[in-house]
Parts: sequence; C-alpha cells; structure tokens
Amino acid sequence: MREESDQQATDDGIITITDKELAEELKRLNKIDKEQLNRPGTKQITEMNWNGSFLKISGYAFINDTNVTHEDQVSKSLILQNTNEESCVYEFPVIDLEINSLMSPEQQKKHKWAGFEVEINFSQVTLKAEPLPEGTYETYIQVCVKDDNSIYQEALLPLGNIEDLIQNGFHSTKMEYFSSKRFLLHNLMATYNRKKKTLEIVSTKLKDINPAELEYQNVKSKQYKFMRKYVFKLLYMIFNFLPIKKNRVLFATDSRTELNGNFGFIHDEMISRNLDIDYKYMLKESIDEKKTFKDIWNLALWSATSKKIILDDFYPMIYPLRIRKEADLIQVWHAVGAFKTFGYSRVGRPGGPSIKSKNHRNYTKAIVSSKNVGRHYAEGFGIKEEETIVPIGAPRTDVFFDDTYKNAKKEELYDEYPFLKGKKVILFAPTFRGNGQSSAHYPFDVLNFKELYDNLKDEYVFIFKIHPFVNNKVTIPYQYVDFFYDFSEYREVNDLLFITDILITDYSSVCFEFALLNKPMIFFAYDVEDYIRQRDFYFEYQSFIPGTLAKNTEDIISSIINKDFEKQKIKPFVDYFFDHQDGFASRRFVDQVILENNPEQI
Repeated sequence: MREESDQQATDDGIITITDKELAEELKRLNKIDKEQLNRPGTKQITEMNWNGSFLKISGYAFINDTNVTHEDQVSKSLILQNTNEESCVYEFPVIDLEINSLMSPEQQKKHKWAGFEVEINFSQVTLKAEPLPEGTYETYIQVCVKDDNSIYQEALLPLGNIEDLIQNGFHSTKMEYFSSKRFLLHNLMATYNRKKKTLEIVSTKLKDINPAELEYQNVKSKQYKFMRKYVFKLLYMIFNFLPIKKNRVLFATDSRTELNGNFGFIHDEMISRNLDIDYKYMLKESIDEKKTFKDIWNLALWSATSKKIILDDFYPMIYPLRIRKEADLIQVWHAVGAFKTFGYSRVGRPGGPSIKSKNHRNYTKAIVSSKNVGRHYAEGFGIKEEETIVPIGAPRTDVFFDDTYKNAKKEELYDEYPFLKGKKVILFAPTFRGNGQSSAHYPFDVLNFKELYDNLKDEYVFIFKIHPFVNNKVTIPYQYVDFFYDFSEYREVNDLLFITDILITDYSSVCFEFALLNKPMIFFAYDVEDYIRQRDFYFEYQSFIPGTLAKNTEDIISSIINKDFEKQKIKPFVDYFFDHQDGFASRRFVDQVILENNPEQI
C-alpha cells in the first residue's frame, strides 16, 4: 500500500466513551483542543485480518512535525465514530510498537514508536460485553504525542486506502450475545469508504429477544410451578410419616436420562455385588424438562422413604427439604477437583447465589477426589467440611486405570468414526461463557479455523466437545470438514479422552481426568484476565494449569508444532488432586457410603 499524509484531520472534538450513559462525563474528561486536531499526520495500515467478529490491524501513524523517540511520549487508539450520533464513540487502545523498515531511515529515527497493533472483538465492545450497537461507524487512528518540549498534541487520522486489504471488498459476520434475559443477534458488515478513505463498519440488529419468553422455553405455567414447589413439599412432609426403607436407594438427576457418568459406575458396582437394593430412578435431561404429577408424587415418596438419595448435579427441587435423620443426601457431583469457583464461593459476584439461598446446604455427604479440595467444596456447597466431605475419589475416573475398558472404548470409537484412525486427535473441550444455562455461550470466533487447518491438517484431526449448556453451536466451514468434527452430542467426554493426543481446554474440570493419562494439554484462556475478575479460581491460574497457556490461535499452533506442553507439571498436579490413583473409587463408594463399611447392612 502507498503511504498517505493527512494535512488536516477533523474539526470535531473526540468523545471516547464506551456506553451512551457515560457520554456527558467523558465529554468533560476528554475535551480536546480543536486546534490540535488540525495537525497533519502520516499513517499506513500494513496488515488487516478478519476472523469472524475479530479484527486485527497493524501499521504506523505519526504527527508529521513531532519527534517520538521514546515509548512514553506517545499513545494511540483506534476510534469508531457513529456517523449518526456524535456522542457514540468507541475507543480501543493499541499496542505501541517500534517502527519497522517500511519507513525511510530518517522517519524511523524521528518516529521510532510510530508502530501499532490492535485486535478488537466487535461481539463484545460495550460495558455489558454486548455487540457493537446498531449503526454506521467510521474508523480512525488517534495519535497523542508529548514532544521533547512537553507540548501535548493530537491528531485523528482516517485509515487511508485499505481497499486491497479487505478480501473481495467486504467482510460480513454474525455477532451474538447471550444473557438470562436477552439474546442479541447482529450482522457486521465492513467495507472501504472511498469518500472518507477509511474503514466503514455497519452493525445491523437482526434479533433482540428475551429467551424466557420463547414458547419452547415457556413450559412452566403458574400451575406447574405451584405443583412443583408447594404440592411437592406437602407430599414430602406427608410421606415423612412412612418408615424409611433401609435398602432403598434413589438416583436423581436433572442432567441425564441414562445411568452414565458417576451414576453408571456406582450403579454397576452395586449390581455386580448382587446387593438387595430397592433401586429408584428420577432421570431427566434438564431442569427445564417438565415432571408429570406422577413424577412429582414419586420423587416426594422416594425422597422421604429412601435410605440413600444420590445426586450428581444441581437439583433444586430437593434443596428446600429437611432430610430425615436416618437418611443421607449424597452429592457425587459431575466434575473432579476444584478449579473455578462455584456455589457460595461466588457470593457477591455477578451470577453468584444469595447468601440466603438453600441450594446445596442439605447434603449429608459430598464426594471429592482429594482432601486438598475438601474445603473448597465445603465452601461452594455451604456445608461443613469435617462432617460431610468424603475424599474417596470420583467413581467415573475408575476407567482411567482399566486398560481393558480403555482399549475397548478406543476400538469402538475407531469403528464408529474411521476418520480418526491414522491421525493424531486434538480435542477442544472448553467450558461455557455466561452465568448459567440460559446465558451459556462460547465465542467460536476466537479460533482461527483457517490457520488451524493450514498448519495442522496433515498430522491431526480437530474435534469439538462443547459444553451441553452452550446455546450457540459451532459452524464448521465446508472447506475444512476433513479436519474439524463436532462431537458435542457424544455424551461421555471421558471416553473421548482415550483417543485424544492433545487436549485444548480453558477452565473446564476435564483437565483433571485427562491428567490421569499423562498426555499434553494446552489451556486456551484468551479471556483469562476477565475470567479472574468476574469468576476467579481457587488457585492461581498460571501456576495451577498442568500445561501451556495460549492466548490466541497462533499460540496454540506454536505449542503443537514445537511440542511445548510443559508436561512436567502433570504428575504433581495428579498427586495433589487425587488421593487415590487405583481405579477403586466406585468400590470405596459402595463400601463406605452405601454399606457404611457394614456388608451385612443390606
């Protein structure tokens, strides 16, 4: 591209704001002398790359008659100005860089720190991390310089002729936002504005709805809510007059319709012993799935008369109940170890529970993998550690010590998915973003599909296992379907771990199970700073993860190609989070929790 010089910038003041409600205050704070905006400047955009809603721009910009020989003399920002609303301006600070050989030697010496680089995610530009609001925006580079005489000067420069840097003359993508009360869908269109000689971005709102009002989610009528809350509790109180059946065990979950996961291994162990058990099951796919009156009747009856009630996830109907003294309410949870904070560890944080909530507090036992994480689970569940935490291991991890099971599962997967044979498998299994199931999403644009494909396709396949809560689905471009595969509907992620050569995750507990295989991991935590501020962890993230930290696609590719996985972290990680590494957690559960070390009991 040619280098361009602007003899005059704009005559308007710059208001750098992030949301409209801050406009007046920021007008005062960011009032700029209009005469300073008339300063001539020179700029060149050397690179512009789009990946979905992510834009990465690099180049250089400087005010012509100034010297910038030290980094602290200059700051630059990318500015988006709404053409129809002067108060709507978005500012994105850039990384200031030393200039490269694109400039003349004289310019390089005089404007050493004129270079810059910036990456913007247009899906999350407001304070609420919503997409770029609807409107048409012009793009500028703002240069702020304090020269050798401590005189402060500014210039606002259009990007110049960047038409050749936009493939096919335009870029278009969708931008999504999820919260418990709002789903936004915008279209973003980026083109070159020949009149203004800069990048023009148009955001068009396509959808703005409240998910709770959608017909397919509005399944809870007032009558159903009354029956689920009050009738259920009344029935439970009535059934409390019945004697507890000492051999009755209830498996209850709102996250699965089959006995798999921890439930499956516990149940199989009990069946293998031919115990005289009166098994009861209340299995639903999700919390939103309606329970019939018969379901509510049975749940109340079985909860009141079972000696053991076993849960594997959040189960709100049981939390208001007073568990009978002769009975146990046992939480085996669906995750291993302790990573990101949950439950009452998040009181006072966005999406955290009320301190008055009754959720989880009535557990009589909670199963964990190690005594080292007991206090974190006790805090998260709001229960007493010394009375309820049982560090016997997660039953579903038993298979990691069972070579027969692992080999059989591998063969089963290879037979069902023959394209996995002959390639190394990269499994991408991140956790969701959002405060809960209704707002759960994952911004797939953070991955550069083309770069991953071009660099890894010959040796690897890349499979997705996305959290079941995630509302948006991954869309695999047709030209890459021989490399990317979506396994999100495959129920048990642990089975996929046996065929996985490299795991890419972020804040998911899947890293605990995978560590038992002593295989490499990459932690793709592009938003780790925000995640720490908003969600936080029980441990310091960078020292905790048993693998390499990656912040972008380039980091992922570099780690894989260079085999930089920091595997030396895995063994101490496993030793800390697993007291028992023997494959007998299911046996211990039955012995210590069901039989209470008394085989004659049942």
